[in-house]
Amino acid sequence: MDPFNSRYILSEKRWLWIDYDKGISIMLVGFGHCFLTLNGHGLPLDKYPFINYINTFLYGFRMPLFFIISGLLVGRSIRKKGASGYIADRLNNILYPLIIWGSVQVTMQLLSAGYTHNSTTPWAYLYLITDPRQNGPFWYLNALFFIGCYYALLKAKLKVNPWVQLAFGFALYCANAYFKLNGLNYGFINDICEYYFFFALGDVISDIMLAEGNIQRFTSWKIFIPLIIAFGVVQYYFTRDNIKVTDFGIQYTEYNHPFLFMLEALLGCTTSLSLSFLLQKYKVFTFIRVVGYHSLFVYVMQIVTMSVIRILCMNVLHINYVPALVIIVWTSGIVLPIFFYNFCLKYGLWWLYTYKKPKKQVEYMKNASIFWFNRDKKQLLKEEKEALMNTN
Repeated sequence: MDPFNSRYILSEKRWLWIDYDKGISIMLVGFGHCFLTLNGHGLPLDKYPFINYINTFLYGFRMPLFFIISGLLVGRSIRKKGASGYIADRLNNILYPLIIWGSVQVTMQLLSAGYTHNSTTPWAYLYLITDPRQNGPFWYLNALFFIGCYYALLKAKLKVNPWVQLAFGFALYCANAYFKLNGLNYGFINDICEYYFFFALGDVISDIMLAEGNIQRFTSWKIFIPLIIAFGVVQYYFTRDNIKVTDFGIQYTEYNHPFLFMLEALLGCTTSLSLSFLLQKYKVFTFIRVVGYHSLFVYVMQIVTMSVIRILCMNVLHINYVPALVIIVWTSGIVLPIFFYNFCLKYGLWWLYTYKKPKKQVEYMKNASIFWFNRDKKQLLKEEKEALMNTN
C-alpha cells in the first residue's frame, strides 16, 4: 500500500534537501493555518498560551523560504525550457490550482455565510487575482506566479543579470516598506514588492547551493549549531513584540520594522536550509521529503481541509480539548491533502490540480494500491514495484 506515492517520490532523482526544506516549511505553515482555523470559534485558546507562542515564534521566515527555493531553480528551468516553457509551467502548476482551489474555498464560504456570518461576497473570485490577501493563503500562489513570470521575462528576454534583479528586488522591498508603514494597499502588487527580493536571492545563490561539492561543505554541525543558537535568540527577541496584542497581530515586526523582518527572515531561512542538509546527509525523517514533494498540493487544500476537520471534531464528535484539536487539525491538514491528491491521480481527477496530465505519476498510481483492504501484502508490494519500474 502506498497512499502517499512515497515509493515513487523517494526513487526520483531530486535535490533531497530541497524537498526536506519545503517539507519543513509547509509543516510550519500548517501550524499557523491550524491556529488560524481554530481561532474565533469559542475555544479557550487563551488558556493555552504556549500554542500562540509557538505559532508566533515560528513566524517570519516560512514564506520567504518558499520564494528562495523557487528562485533557486528558475535559472535551470529557463535554460531547459525557455521563458515561454517556464511560464507555461507556472500557468499549469501555480495559477491553475490557485483558480480551482481558490474558487472551491470562496464557494464554500459563500454557501456557509448564513451560518458563519462571514463577509464573503462574489467579488472574492476576482480578488484571487487582484487582491488575494482577502482570500487567506492564496496570496502566496498569486505572488509566486507573477514574480516568477516577471523574473523570467527580465532574465530571458532582456538578459537582466541576477545581481541586478536582486538590486531591483531590494528597491521593490523598500517600496513595500513604505506601503506598510503608511498603510497603503495595492492588492497583489504589495506581495510582489515584498517577495521579489527573496526570489531573486534564490537565483543569485543557485550556482553555489546546487553545486554537489558545496552541498557537502554546507552539511556541517559546525554551521548548524551556531545558526540554531542565533535563530533562537533572534526569534525570542522578535516574538516579544509580535505576541503583544496589537492591530498587526503576529505581523507587528513585518509592518512596523520591515528591514528587521528581512534580517529575521534571512536568518530563519539559512537555519532551515542548514537543517535540511543534515537531514539529507543522515537520510532520516524521510516523511518530511514526501510532504515537501507535495507542498503545493498541501497548500492549496490546507484551509479547506482544516475547516472541515474542525467542524467534524467540534460539532459531530464534540471534541473541544484544544491540544487534541491542534494535533488532529494540524496533522489532518498535512496528511489528508497528500492522500487526496494521490487518490485523484489514481482515479482520473488529476485535472483538479493541473490542466496537463502528469503522465508518469498517473501511470504509477493507477497500478499502485492506496487502500489495504484484505489483499495480500507481498502481492501489493510486488505490484507497486512493477509499476515503479514501468514509469522509470
